[in-house]
Amino acid sequence: MPHEPVPTAPARLVREEDARERHHSQAVSLVSHGLRRGDPVADAAIAELDTLGREGRATLDAGLRHGLGALDSAPPAIAALLRESETPPFPIDAEMLRRGDTTSLSVDPFWSTIAFALGSLVHTYSAPGIARVLTGTGKLTVTAARRLAETGLWRTNAILPGGLLRGAPGYLDTVHVRLLHARVRAGALRRGWDTDTWGIPINQTDTARTWLDFTVIPYAALRKVGIATSAEEEAELYRYWAFLAHLLGLDPEWYRPVTDHASADALLSAIDATNAEPDDNARRLVAALLDVLTDGPLGQSLGMERAHTRALLAALTRLFHGDATADALGIERVDVAPFLPVIAMGNARARRWQQFSAASRDLAMVETVAHRRQEFAGLGRTEYQAEVAPDGDRG
Repeated sequence: MPHEPVPTAPARLVREEDARERHHSQAVSLVSHGLRRGDPVADAAIAELDTLGREGRATLDAGLRHGLGALDSAPPAIAALLRESETPPFPIDAEMLRRGDTTSLSVDPFWSTIAFALGSLVHTYSAPGIARVLTGTGKLTVTAARRLAETGLWRTNAILPGGLLRGAPGYLDTVHVRLLHARVRAGALRRGWDTDTWGIPINQTDTARTWLDFTVIPYAALRKVGIATSAEEEAELYRYWAFLAHLLGLDPEWYRPVTDHASADALLSAIDATNAEPDDNARRLVAALLDVLTDGPLGQSLGMERAHTRALLAALTRLFHGDATADALGIERVDVAPFLPVIAMGNARARRWQQFSAASRDLAMVETVAHRRQEFAGLGRTEYQAEVAPDGDRG
């Protein structure tokens, strides 16, 4: 039987041969093929929800909260999504889920927010393929504060103790995000998205890159300000986030080999090696993000003049991502060196205190969890929650 032809890589894949020489060739092949692959299970579920309307959304909501087995019946695409969500291709550690993402929760909330915003999100926005999807929705640059808060709420719900247990807020939100991605994908394709150039919108490669943006990237940023993680914390982090990857619809071939920062960084390096430089869409997204951070609660908490706050955020962004990326993103040149030793010393001491004993670590965890539960109070229904709201209101 003849083999099916391998799809040609989209034009957005650059420097492929050079990447194969510098990185594992199998990883580069995964990147190339992933640009042509979306999420058929979520796409079918969105199409079915559009056909069934309120009744379908109510069925999905009940299934997500109570499990597929609790339903008398379910339409096929909704049933497939529920079944897949409930049955990851690896054993679930229920006790780990009850604890939550203890590695992330052990980081001081201020620095966790800094690493999330200036590390994770800036890296996400810097990829032209991802930035093109985000600016195409017409929302992230116009309502950047709302989008930042909604992403922060999803992350918080996902990492809190018990957040990923079936029916819990993080479990619901993560599946909702997966469905919102399917909605955005369908809309982009309907409007004539150029797949030969950009691949499938919100494809497997970009989903994997975003997943890595919430695992290896923030901790690489934190290390630069003196906050390090142990080998045990790394292992726990990737065990926990493997389930998140599954709930987001990422194929197991992406996350199964990733068990620590080193293996995560190797995969991310292969992805980034084939990405083009940041473009105008990326620069617009990052500029909007920095404006929101400067003028929002984070900037206000610093108690400095606006110009000094903006300079500090720019300096940290440059520290986290390097001069080449910062220059490509249009980040002003500010030197963080004068106060970096004080920052690093303070955070190293804080981490040692948290890890000194079980009692100190538990106290830090209690304080962090309490802070995070209050951080997004009053935000209201998010876009991804409204996408599958049983009352039929998609916002």
